[in-house]
Amino acid sequence: MAGNKKRRSSMPSSTNAKAASDGYFPATISDFIDAQQRQDLLRFITCGSVDDGKSTLIGRLLWEANQITEDQLKNLAADSRKYGGQGEGLDFALLVDGLSAEREQGITIDVAYRYFSTPKRKFIVADTPGHEQYTRNMVTGASTADAAVLLVNASLGLLTQTRRHAFLASLLGIRHLVLVINKMDLVAFSEKVFSKIKAEFESYVQSMGFTCLTTIPVCAVKGDNISLPSPNTPWYAGPTLMAFLESMNVEPHVGEQMVFPVQWVTRTGSDFRGFSGAVAQGRICLGDEIRVSASGQTAVVTGIMSMDGDRAYATAGEAVTLCLDKDIDISRGDVISLSQFPLDLTDQFEATLVWLHQEEGLTGRGYDLKFANQWASASITNIKHRVDVGALTLEPSKGMRMNDISTCTLSTSKPLVFDEFSHCKELGSFILVDRFTHATVAAGMIKHNLPRAQNIRRQSYSLGLIDRERLNGHQGQVIWFTGLSGSGKSTLANALEVELHTRGLRTYVLDGDNVRHGLNKDLGFTEADRVENIRRIAEVARLMMDAGLIVMTAFIAPYARDREMARELIGIDRFFEVYVSTPLDVCEKRDVKGLYRKARKGEIPNMTGINSPYEAPEHPHYEAKAGLFTIDAIVRDLAKMLLAA
Repeated sequence: MAGNKKRRSSMPSSTNAKAASDGYFPATISDFIDAQQRQDLLRFITCGSVDDGKSTLIGRLLWEANQITEDQLKNLAADSRKYGGQGEGLDFALLVDGLSAEREQGITIDVAYRYFSTPKRKFIVADTPGHEQYTRNMVTGASTADAAVLLVNASLGLLTQTRRHAFLASLLGIRHLVLVINKMDLVAFSEKVFSKIKAEFESYVQSMGFTCLTTIPVCAVKGDNISLPSPNTPWYAGPTLMAFLESMNVEPHVGEQMVFPVQWVTRTGSDFRGFSGAVAQGRICLGDEIRVSASGQTAVVTGIMSMDGDRAYATAGEAVTLCLDKDIDISRGDVISLSQFPLDLTDQFEATLVWLHQEEGLTGRGYDLKFANQWASASITNIKHRVDVGALTLEPSKGMRMNDISTCTLSTSKPLVFDEFSHCKELGSFILVDRFTHATVAAGMIKHNLPRAQNIRRQSYSLGLIDRERLNGHQGQVIWFTGLSGSGKSTLANALEVELHTRGLRTYVLDGDNVRHGLNKDLGFTEADRVENIRRIAEVARLMMDAGLIVMTAFIAPYARDREMARELIGIDRFFEVYVSTPLDVCEKRDVKGLYRKARKGEIPNMTGINSPYEAPEHPHYEAKAGLFTIDAIVRDLAKMLLAA
């Protein structure tokens, strides 16, 4: 039992000597406890391109910091023989690469966090993947880091992923960066190679705002310049990596505004109601008057509770429960500030988006947006440009592919409390979530509010939808016909309008071909244009429905998420989806427009059902099986259902 807890004592003698001379080993237990209490914490990430030695470097740091137990050392030796790539030597990367897939492939897939300490400092290090498809994991690791250790393979130099990680580190607010030029043994510890990579990198990042940039030549496998100066680099007079990490001065960002996102409303009986969360920024004290940002309600703090008991105040990073002098409406997702320093709200802003998903991000497509415990529906209203991370130039773009970094404008379904990312990470960073798969598709950093978010206000009028419906004698609705080209959407929409018109109802049909002669004549048939086509039609249909009309739309609308966007925009209770489920072979036989024949010949590149997908509705309000029932029968069913609603 005791042997399992014993820490490794077989450090290289030179390291032990260095440790002893620096006072690494406290004389007594009390000295050790005092030293631990005096330590501060540094969070950093290792990043860079694949196979640049990130995991090996962390494993070596753990070794040099004397953080490996005897059991771990035995397991490492066994794993090195089975999976390692260092011959008979220890493969330090295996200390970090815990997934079996990582060990078998010799790569990092997930973010691996490791904790270690020296007598001078405590560390939390995130080993992030180098493969391009796992860039999202690098963003995750960097989001809470104070510094970044960016590795470069000396024999390969700066790669695209190296540049991308440097740019992402700067976007995510990291201002302390260490460029570690690793595998110096592969270039015979050449000073010329080191100097060339160093100069090239410094030129690349000179506009990125790093306040601390240091370059260190290392060989992680052999320990050169990790904790001791290497005899192989007599030309290098700078610090070792461990010494630099121990001495790096990282001042935490301290904002003036107090920000408290409410994580949970705590109730313990009828006589207690508290508001739990972590202070994201600033300081809150007993007696402070607070404001709920969304509602503007105010109250005075009468209690600050924590796991350690009642407090007089709480500062950034501390989790507490607030008690107030009166009951006001506060719920999860609300953000509290000091009343004299109110926070701003926005529903339209410009942001930098890092696209993390294989499915392309497009203008007009709807997502769920989350930041600071706030959730709202959101859409990308404009993609201004993407960044070429190699040349740091801006390129026009209509969509966002995986790992693209783009400047976009976004609109949310309701005002949200926000701040610029450079002022407050908590209120300036967000994620976009796919509504169907619930996958995180993008991470964003708010650059600034859009002027129109403050300058444009919805005008109120004396008459509304209810008044128009009363005059018309029926409810306004949108009947959304969807199906393949040639399925019979327009025919059914026309027949239904005739039936409703004969009954004295006010109607209108929006047809896919007709609107492309006017409103949407500037749009083609790419995925991006199709998304915008449906967005515009949904907006027009909503306005017509607000006028009290029964609106029928006849569009292919091939993507489920776009139909969902239309449903949310129009309103769940007033959106009636009709799936015209005519089989593809029947549609091709009809082929009134000759589109299928052209698509089969390759003359139409984005024909739905042929070379572009159609996502059939899973739960439509009504499925029109035009091949099994007559048009009259389907129209009677639809009219009966609509008039009964």
